[in-house]
Amino acid sequence: MTAVETTLSHALAAFAARTARRPLPPEVADSVRDRVLDVLGLCVGALPLDTSAAALAYVREQAGAGQAHVVGQPDRVPAALAALANGVLAHSLDYDDTHLPSVLHPSASVVPAALAAAEAAGSDGTALLAAIATGLEVCVRLGMAGYDSDAKTSLFFEHGQHATSICGAVGSAVAAAMLLGLDEAGIGHALGISVSMASGVIEANRTGGTVKRLHCGWAAHAGVSAAQLAAHGFTGPPAALEGRFGFFQAHLHGRFDPAAITDGLGERWEVPGIFFKPYPANHFTHTIVDAAADLRAQGVTPEAVASLRVGVPASVVRTVGEPIERKRLPTTSYEAQFSGPYAAVVGLLGGGGLGAALSDYAPDLLTEPGRTALMAKTTVVADDECTEIFPHQFPCVLRARTVDGREWTTKALVNRGGPDNPLTREELRTKFRENVTGLLAPRAAEAVEAAVAGLGGAATPGELMALVRTDRGNSRG
Repeated sequence: MTAVETTLSHALAAFAARTARRPLPPEVADSVRDRVLDVLGLCVGALPLDTSAAALAYVREQAGAGQAHVVGQPDRVPAALAALANGVLAHSLDYDDTHLPSVLHPSASVVPAALAAAEAAGSDGTALLAAIATGLEVCVRLGMAGYDSDAKTSLFFEHGQHATSICGAVGSAVAAAMLLGLDEAGIGHALGISVSMASGVIEANRTGGTVKRLHCGWAAHAGVSAAQLAAHGFTGPPAALEGRFGFFQAHLHGRFDPAAITDGLGERWEVPGIFFKPYPANHFTHTIVDAAADLRAQGVTPEAVASLRVGVPASVVRTVGEPIERKRLPTTSYEAQFSGPYAAVVGLLGGGGLGAALSDYAPDLLTEPGRTALMAKTTVVADDECTEIFPHQFPCVLRARTVDGREWTTKALVNRGGPDNPLTREELRTKFRENVTGLLAPRAAEAVEAAVAGLGGAATPGELMALVRTDRGNSRG
């Protein structure tokens, strides 16, 4: 074997080419179908947002061949722009799936990129499922290569980088290249090209700004663009990932675990273990909702609370608890999604849907006196037990003191939606239906569900995307 044949890019391209020729394991195919339905529901649900309108306006300003649909829109646009818009929509509600312990969100970039490429290429459902599965696998394995098991943190995150968009661009490129019919060498070139496009800075998690909603869209756009450029003859470096001036040197100063990428590749799939989100908020806050709901189930009422102490993993405090003054007074729905105190309020008051719904983060609720009073009584601290478990789960230990002097402790150590506490298929359908209510006609929603279930059989990606039309504009009113 030559040096070129032993690079990580070659290993991933060879894996992609093999996967395109073989049936997926049934549990992987089923997991991909669930993720396609999840992403489409998220895209529809995000249409009313101002940032969604901005993304759609940007796409409409561009010119080009009509190749693929943006969710909810009647006309086709260039595939890379469809991927951009749908990726923005998919990530904007902070309701998209999460891989642990890499702590990245793979489906919100890979699924939009694959849907756009599949529609442009006229691919069938079987090819779409294989491409999405492969793109997701590549994305999360790159994320895991940047996971420091000793420090129990993502090196991407420590460097201020959003692994979701950085690794998502590469996974999207591999998926798109497969659907455009590129051979093993072409897939490798698409991967190598996408490495020069991968980006994302995570500061918006701390101090605000809406740019994070753009990240998965830009990753999907980069992936489709890289695949299309490779199809036209552009090439990428063979050592794009591990080279002296490659991906891991540029992003992680050369610190990475190559075994996380190649060990068991094609034999042990990460895809079925990716966590679905039951609640539309930052994943770190989910067990806070659960712990507070358990406190409510024990009979603790909001009026009885004198103080709440939210214990989370040490590295999570900065995301959901700092600066505490801002976390206690979120001014937008987006800020509330990243607030530990607000998550405790949602759980203690009793959220909708699967335990917390989009309606629980409505702007008019954030200033309700009862909610602000509870947030003012809430602190967020590092908890040793939670730190030990993190990031394989995002646990919470909630301690409350009531006005009668009693002390209460409740724990939520395992996240809902993951392999150890999975959502049922019916719960996933419930999530989809709640996301599209008021935006997609009930009959159309049922047709989308049936088409997704039929991927790999009679349903095609083009037919599926033609079904995802909004009939009442971009408003839930």
